[in-house]
Amino acid sequence: MKIEPLIKMANDIGNFFNAESNKEIAAEGIRKHILRSWDPRMRREIIAYCQQDGAALSDLVRTAVSRLEQA
Repeated sequence: MKIEPLIKMANDIGNFFNAESNKEIAAEGIRKHILRSWDPRMRREIIAYCQQDGAALSDLVRTAVSRLEQA
């Protein structure tokens, strides 16, 4: 699977949750959405991308994805 569509999807999710003023709640919402909606292969790829570089992910999405690593 190509990483570019996953980056776009993750950032789109992040844009939705960015409206939340409490960024901790927003990051948790992104994390939960990805856990619920993405298959394990997609999650593994976005986690690996975040660990290697993650530059194309928003700060909020990087925070959420880093929490996926701990799940």
